[in-house]
Amino acid sequence: MPPIWYFDFISPFAFLQLPRVRALAERWAIQPRPILFAAVLAHHRQLGPAEIEGKREFTYRMVQWTADASGVELKFPPAHPFNPIAALRLCIAAGSGWQAVDATFAHIWKHGLAGDSAESLAALSAPLGIADIEHAIASASVKEELRANTEEAIASGVFGVPTLKLGDELFWGNDATPMAECFLENPAVFSQGEYARICALPVGVKRKI
Repeated sequence: MPPIWYFDFISPFAFLQLPRVRALAERWAIQPRPILFAAVLAHHRQLGPAEIEGKREFTYRMVQWTADASGVELKFPPAHPFNPIAALRLCIAAGSGWQAVDATFAHIWKHGLAGDSAESLAALSAPLGIADIEHAIASASVKEELRANTEEAIASGVFGVPTLKLGDELFWGNDATPMAECFLENPAVFSQGEYARICALPVGVKRKI
């Protein structure tokens, strides 16, 4: 299976990682795969960072600071978190290629526009070649593909977005990009030495929740 980049347009960290993944894709043929992050969270019985008071504010500052420090133009959409299903389905309707991924992320995270409805995504109609966005995102086949993508990600062990799946290994988050690059250059790196030992560490204590 080729390398896969699992993402959701709700994630600003996916937007921050996008240029680096695009560069890696030129060499390693990485395929973008839109998934519904909310379903992943539900499967693992977790809250998203934007659903935890205090963590939400810190995360937003961290995102903006990272963008500023990296020279990335970023502007938050009008509300966050938002329902990304329309944007995800539009991307799939447009073929799930890098052009659709780039355009949709830019709409939401570069230009700071809403992406939670067919109406809010209307500006993407011409760039993506979708004449009727509302009809496209209501397609049964598009809905099924998003569901299948998400189920595939969960079955692969994905617990967050963005995640790079390289063979059987998962690399979660923008911060893990250099680690993923290291693995691509040397697939044996994390199966040796201390890396092998820490993966086999016993669990010392479990919290009762």
